[in-house]
Amino acid sequence: MCQLLGMNCNVPTDICFSFAGFQARGGATDVHRDGWGIAFFEGRGTRVFLDPQPSCVSPVAELVRNYPIHSKNVVAHIRKATQGVVSLENTHPFMRELWGRYWIFAHNGNLPDYSPSLDGCFVPVGETDSERAFCWLLQALRRRFGSRMPEQALLFAAVHELTLDLAARGVCNYLLSNGDSLFAHCSTQLSFIVRQAPFAVAHLRDQDLTIDFNEVTTPDDRVAVVATVPLTDNEQWTMMPPGSLWLFEEGAPSASLPTVAGPLQKVA
Repeated sequence: MCQLLGMNCNVPTDICFSFAGFQARGGATDVHRDGWGIAFFEGRGTRVFLDPQPSCVSPVAELVRNYPIHSKNVVAHIRKATQGVVSLENTHPFMRELWGRYWIFAHNGNLPDYSPSLDGCFVPVGETDSERAFCWLLQALRRRFGSRMPEQALLFAAVHELTLDLAARGVCNYLLSNGDSLFAHCSTQLSFIVRQAPFAVAHLRDQDLTIDFNEVTTPDDRVAVVATVPLTDNEQWTMMPPGSLWLFEEGAPSASLPTVAGPLQKVA
């Protein structure tokens, strides 16, 4: 299983602490050695770092870990290949432009024999089911809403409807962001934590590293971190129910809907 990491904040924040633990899962504390990547939104721009090497030995990962890039939305991925060879073009996360905004997508799972009909607006570069799913998702959004991005409620409803299709085709844990918010779909396993005042001390599970968030935050800061497996061992993480789509805005979950049979949910 690949590893996902996402961050959504109400103020630009660095992800150095969380990434230190996440990096170790790429070949040191876990078996995922087939590449890694991370994307940071900064205004309307996006920094994307990709490397087909294991993150635990990647010089690029060391650069990211020690470079405090501040962002309100971050998406990262450590790959365990299921479809497509280990190569740069098959390394997540993937980036495309829609409605004058960059979109970032990372997927954990497997969609067997997935070959959606694509009209050429979004074309995969690599060989993965993940990139095909991303292209199909953006194509469907573009067909539905035309040349202008809809308001958030309509967008979330549309992403939910499209995720129902993807979820029926196989394991499809994913993170998706356009820099305004973070969508997270839990197909089998995903968790999150919201850090806000009063802040506490956190300790990583994968490295002996501790941080006191009181020393690096203000009382108004709020940060939501999403990960396949909780990154710390002394904080209370929320396990997302399998078969649920979540929307994170300004550092907190704002909505969730099931992608399997069950009652609708709304997160206050």
